[in-house]
Amino acid sequence: MIANADDADPGFVGHHLRSKGYAFTECHRERPSEWPELDGTDLVLLLGSEWSVYWPRVADSVDAECALVKSAHEQGIPVLGICFGAQIVAHALGGSVERAARPEVGWHRIDSDVPDTLATGPWLQWHFDVCRIPQTFTELARSESGPQAFTAKRTLATQFHPEANESMLARWTAGSPDELARLGLSADGVMADTRRFVSQSRPAAERLVDWFCDAIANS
Repeated sequence: MIANADDADPGFVGHHLRSKGYAFTECHRERPSEWPELDGTDLVLLLGSEWSVYWPRVADSVDAECALVKSAHEQGIPVLGICFGAQIVAHALGGSVERAARPEVGWHRIDSDVPDTLATGPWLQWHFDVCRIPQTFTELARSESGPQAFTAKRTLATQFHPEANESMLARWTAGSPDELARLGLSADGVMADTRRFVSQSRPAAERLVDWFCDAIANS
């Protein structure tokens, strides 16, 4: 699992993967030299981040994560990228990432081509960048802001946060009052929506993980 040191909670996705027998080695983006080799890895999980892939000050860490994703993808090691993790997938495998004309924060619905397995939401969104997906990938879902899910081989990327739970959002909203205010949102409002929607998003996240794992098993 690749995450920032101060935000490494895999939430509902991690809980459901653990119920399927997966165990995580927590790897921090800030220290790529400490990451283990991919040998023996069954799955790579890339969590979100406050970073953008094009920030010069994190270029070395982004390059290291992109190299890992490219190697895993080419070896057929399953990769699940979430939000910044999805942007890393795009950046590493022939797509691009840029500042979004329409940032998304809060709970939003998406347009899904496979709604029985990838629900239309509401899903938690918290991103200011947008992916341009690699040509070799198939887009599975989208919103007015851009692609929301895309896949190729044994790699799946979601711009939304299927892992998001109440404790996670409590941290994020407490640390972002000014950012939320600029978007016309409030911490209390986002938390109220979170308490309202996690009862739907949790089973939807579990269906998504089940579908991903079944696709791995059958590929």
